[in-house]
Amino acid sequence: MKRMAKKYSSWLLLTQLVVLVTTIEAKVPAIIVFGDSSVDAGNNDYIPTVARSNFEPYGRDFQGGRPTGRFSNGRITSDFISEIMGLKPTIPPYLDPSYNISDFAVGVTFASAATGYDNATSDVLSVIPFWQQLEFYKNYQKRLKAYLGEAKGEETISEALHLISIGTNDFLENYYAIPGGRSAQYSIRQYEDFLAGIAEIFVRKLYALGARKISLGGLPPMGCMPLERSTNIMGGNECVERYNNVALEFNGKLNSLATKLNKELPGIKLVFSNPYYIFLHIIKNPSSYGFQVTSVACCATGMFEMGYACARNSPFTCTNADEYVFWDSFHPTQKTNQIIANYVVRRTLSKLN
Repeated sequence: MKRMAKKYSSWLLLTQLVVLVTTIEAKVPAIIVFGDSSVDAGNNDYIPTVARSNFEPYGRDFQGGRPTGRFSNGRITSDFISEIMGLKPTIPPYLDPSYNISDFAVGVTFASAATGYDNATSDVLSVIPFWQQLEFYKNYQKRLKAYLGEAKGEETISEALHLISIGTNDFLENYYAIPGGRSAQYSIRQYEDFLAGIAEIFVRKLYALGARKISLGGLPPMGCMPLERSTNIMGGNECVERYNNVALEFNGKLNSLATKLNKELPGIKLVFSNPYYIFLHIIKNPSSYGFQVTSVACCATGMFEMGYACARNSPFTCTNADEYVFWDSFHPTQKTNQIIANYVVRRTLSKLN
């Protein structure tokens, strides 16, 4: 009976996701994105860093089969959110010179792969720090108001959805990866508080610049990424629960922050968008979503590779990424991104309309 109930629960959740209307009546004129590789559409292509994905096999399922700098075989979560909200099917990177302000007026991402809340995280691979993304945003506002007019520009900023998706690198590529660094300065709880403090300052600055509709994104079950599972030999290559517990703790602090700022900042609509449980549900119940493989990724051996290690001619790379939850050892496939985007819009972002 319990097994039947579990199967019914999985089927019901999948059904709810599938029957979600393709688009909703958009009440946001634009989507403005800040964050890391989860929402970077190619900004890192235009800075001197090794944290890039503008080469095959990345992008092989993107329109035209071309790599764009997205860390996926196709589109990323923010692209799908834009499409669901009735805007364009992709959100362009701010540093790409092939786009202009008319393109950015309905969607733009300032995100940079391998960055984090912490400046020390962005220093690891010399990528765009979080504070710099805010400076890009200020410049964007000037360009937008020159393009639309002062009044229309301010209205667009006020009504636009501002997405923030960042934080995983702070833990996995910084705190736990660099001995003698942040882990020597802070306990893990103290580091969570340090990052949450940066998140609060960032949201307050966005608010001061006119943003009113803001989504503060949480962490995924980062202990279940193939890279972490592959190195968890003593744990039978299962998810690293210690990392998942940190994600849950940090998400709780971001959720509390959202509650606090909604009370303190007049007119703000700040939501906490939590991908943790839907992502974990996919990993624990892959067949319910049409997946076959969760422990390793599609690219190369699927155990350790991402970025340049995802060699174009690797004989091990899978032929059908839709069977895999993860594209490389750190990032989801396009199919996973779409499921998560649908869920987040239905459960959280729809409240901002």
